[in-house]
Order: sequence, then C-alpha cells, then structure tokens
Amino acid sequence: MRKAKRGATAKRRSAKSQDAIALLKADHRQVEEWFEQFESTRSSSRKSDLAQKICAALKTHTMIEEEIFYPAFLEATEEEDIHHEAEVEHDGAKKLIAVIEASGPDDDYFDARVTVLSEMIKHHVKEEEQRDGMFAKARAAGMDLNALGEQLAARKAEIEGEAGGGMGTRSRRSSGAGAGRRAMELLGKGARSAH
Repeated sequence: MRKAKRGATAKRRSAKSQDAIALLKADHRQVEEWFEQFESTRSSSRKSDLAQKICAALKTHTMIEEEIFYPAFLEATEEEDIHHEAEVEHDGAKKLIAVIEASGPDDDYFDARVTVLSEMIKHHVKEEEQRDGMFAKARAAGMDLNALGEQLAARKAEIEGEAGGGMGTRSRRSSGAGAGRRAMELLGKGARSAH
C-alpha cells in the first residue's frame, strides 16, 4: 500500500514538474549529487559506475537542451551570446565525456578528468541558473515553459529508452571500442581546429 502511494505521489510530482526549467534544474542537481559521491568514494568500481551515470546523464541533458530548449531560447530572446557560449561549453564537455567513457579508474588521469568535467559543469550550471542567466531570460521572455518541459521530458524518455534504461544505467563496457574511436575523432577535430 505504501509503495503504491509513493508511486502515485512521484507521478503527481513529475507531472507538476513539466516546467522546462524545473526539469533541467533537476538534472543539474542529480549530476551534482553524483559528482559529490564520486569525489568521496575510494572504490574503483563505484567511481566507474558513477562516471558512467554522470556521462550518460550529461549526454542526454545536453542533447535535449541543444535540440529543444536552446533553439526555443534563441528564437524567443535573440540572445546570441548566451546561446553560443552555452553551445561551446557543451562541445567542451562532450569531448571530455568521450575521453572519460573510453577510459576507466585504472587510467592515471581518470579522476582528474572527472574532476575537470565537474568544474566545467558547475560553471555551465551557474551561467544558466544565475539571476541574469539563460533560465531567467527565458522566463522573462514569456517562453511556454510548460510545453517545452513536456517536449524535453518526452525526448529525454526517448533517449533513455534507446540507451537501454533510465538515467545513466546503460553499460559503457559493450561500446568501449566505439567510444574510444569516437573520443579520438573528437580530439583530432579539436586539435586540428586549434591550429
């Protein structure tokens, strides 16, 4: 009886949190929690599991922002500088995520990479959530955040379904070689464009 009641409460809560900004902030809080757990654990297997969850969640989050929220934000506000900076920050995070996914706790730089990713994400979240940031400007522009929230939630569920489960549950071991190749491609592009 209690489980059923809790499940119904959770469904009502998720139905109420369809506001796009609430959904995106909930993702931010979840990833922050996993980063904190990563920092406090000494277990290699726990670090590996947390890194996989963090990377999967961030990939989903960046995808739904880039596909749905950012274009709507740009159209409603015409704030190109904020939009472009957010896109560039996503690009940097995605490159580091690919490298993290292609490695593991036995890599000497694994912890450092996850720590740097954490710092990048903290900066990005601050930029989006600060008083004059993207989320505040989205609210001020009168964007239909409820409709956007529904679109974000639907796309997020679709992505997570394709990945084989809920937020961050997909195993990366099965696609390690592909992820490694992809990471090298991304790093190669970054190196070439820097010259």
